[in-house]
Order: sequence, then C-alpha cells, then structure tokens
Amino acid sequence: MSVPHLDARIIDGEKAILFGPFATFSTKFLKEGSYWDLFGTVKYWNIFPLIKVGIKNIDLEKYLIRQLSLSFDDRMSVLKQFYPEAQNADWKLQEAGQRVQVIQNDPENGPTLQFGTEIVTSADGTISALLGASPGASTAVSIMLRLLYQCFPDRAGDNVDRLKTMIPSYGQQLEDNPELLAKVRERTSRILELNTQ
Repeated sequence: MSVPHLDARIIDGEKAILFGPFATFSTKFLKEGSYWDLFGTVKYWNIFPLIKVGIKNIDLEKYLIRQLSLSFDDRMSVLKQFYPEAQNADWKLQEAGQRVQVIQNDPENGPTLQFGTEIVTSADGTISALLGASPGASTAVSIMLRLLYQCFPDRAGDNVDRLKTMIPSYGQQLEDNPELLAKVRERTSRILELNTQ
C-alpha cells in the first residue's frame, strides 16, 4: 500500500509531477485484462482464506472504500495539503497502473495480505515473476538483486565485481560506515543533479 505523495517523473521526454496514488478497484488483473480475471481465481479451496483475510482487514477495506468515493475536488484538496498553490485546471486524473493483491498462507497466522513484492521463481530458475506491489525506486534494486541470486545462484558470485562497479556500497552496511555513506550520497546527488545546498 502506498499513500499519496508527490513524485517527479519524465514521461515521453517531458518533466511531470505526479500526485497519488489513490485507490481504485477493478476485477481485471492487467490493465488490458478481462473483467473475469478475479472470478477465475476463486476456487473451492481458497474461498475460506479470502473470507478470513476480508474479516481481518476491515479497517483497510473502509479506507479503500473512502478512497474510491473521492471526487476530483476531494483529491485536489489532498494535493493542496502538500502544494497549496495547486490549481485544478493544471491537473488531470490518470490511471497509473494495476496491482493485484497477493494473499499468502502464513504457517503461523493463516491467510494474510502481502504488502511487499513477492518473487516467485520456478525450481530451475528459468522463469520468474514479481507479484504484489510494484517495485518502486526505493526497492527495485534490492528486489532485482534477490532475483539474480534466486535465478542464478551458481553465477551470482561471478558478478560481484560488476555489481560493485554499479553499486559501490554493494555488500556493505552504510549505517556502519559514515564515510562510505557520504560518498554514496555525493555520487547519487551528482548523478541525479540534485542541489544539496
């Protein structure tokens, strides 16, 4: 789950500011999917877990229903808490993506909602999928590293030098190394052309 926030993006070569996400609902699993996608996943053996997850997450369901009922003006009011000068005419609603909520059977707690990104791979590592929340900038790299190690465990060690070139802090704890942390921040700010003054 993500709460509304401002996000700078470059879309089709043009700079843009996005604000969101706000919750939506669809029975499709893909933006171009079928409205029957959700119903095709309901089986006799998963009806109880669906009901149990629904009962355990009533507060979340209330939040999502409130989100679904927001008008354009309501959404603009939320934006104006972040950016008071925002004008309605300068903003438009845009469907940003589609998520499918994953329910996992936890051995200790039973059926639970998964809020992260779940990596699913075949036993031989030849095919994989990312399920759940879309990996954002804050998690994409760590997810891809986990995927590399899950799909190519025999070759992952061969690429450590290459990974260290791309990720100078690879394999090190930044919280234990203030000097490395300063270098990483300086490099990131320089590459992203951030003004840190």
